[in-house]
Amino acid sequence: MNVPEHLKYTTSHEWVSIDDNVATIGITDHAQEELSELVYIELPEEGREVTKGDPVAVVESVKAASDIYAQP
Repeated sequence: MNVPEHLKYTTSHEWVSIDDNVATIGITDHAQEELSELVYIELPEEGREVTKGDPVAVVESVKAASDIYAQP
């Protein structure tokens, strides 16, 4: 499993990389393995400002749908 140390991780298997006020988000390898085949991803609009706890994206697989939330 690939776990880059420069990323910040949540306990719910999301990660964020911040570069010059731009946040790139994703899900960990573990989450990808658990979800299996992804069928839909709803991304936030570019430039959107969020606060802790806001839902920012949706990931749907053949097994489940999961919201991705802004974390501290």
